[in-house]
Amino acid sequence: MKFKTLLFDVDDTLLDFKLTEKKALHALFQEEEIPLTEEIETTYKKINHRLWREFEQGKTDKKTVIDTRFSLLFEQYGKKVDGKQMGEKYRYHLSQGHDLLGNSKEIISRLRPDYELYIVTNGVAKTQYQRLKDSQMTPFFDDIFVSEEVGYQKPMKEYFDYVFDRIPNFDREKTMIIGDSLASDIQGGNKADIQTLWLNPENQATDGVIQPTYEISKLDDIFTILAD
Repeated sequence: MKFKTLLFDVDDTLLDFKLTEKKALHALFQEEEIPLTEEIETTYKKINHRLWREFEQGKTDKKTVIDTRFSLLFEQYGKKVDGKQMGEKYRYHLSQGHDLLGNSKEIISRLRPDYELYIVTNGVAKTQYQRLKDSQMTPFFDDIFVSEEVGYQKPMKEYFDYVFDRIPNFDREKTMIIGDSLASDIQGGNKADIQTLWLNPENQATDGVIQPTYEISKLDDIFTILAD
């Protein structure tokens, strides 16, 4: 068998984060009695994406990401809000979202008998655990590694060192990470010297620097890669 251990990202790999994010934002703004326009939603996503990228690059910490994204958003519209409080409410709504991405649960259940499966995810531990539990994904995985608990985040080598130290009889050559993010999943796999599988449904171009070992447009295609 070419692979023994498969490391899965969560958001937009197993769970539909884009849909969950949309629902959570709408619920938050409804609760706050603030109209959520398409422009505000787009601006929020840009700010949030930038902050998480800075977190992945070690330029900021997670607390700054989750406590300032809404205050930074409303600053752009000349309004002051309690970013920390809004962030807490948003994370509650986010934790309620457990929409599966396609037939990911069926795919994981098919893989489970033949492979060791692990979750490797950045993000807020409480939120990620809740979403995985509610989606009934948790029982399929041998362990779950959330950056908040690890103390490091993807793509840092230290994050993967922590994970590998906790996988029994770990074999680097028979390990692959599967994820949608070039910057965290694929770059992290490259730094950790394991094979990588980029889930790229929109057929984006690579940046020319970060190169995945394999690339698929839908998660079902993982069986083709594993069978080669």
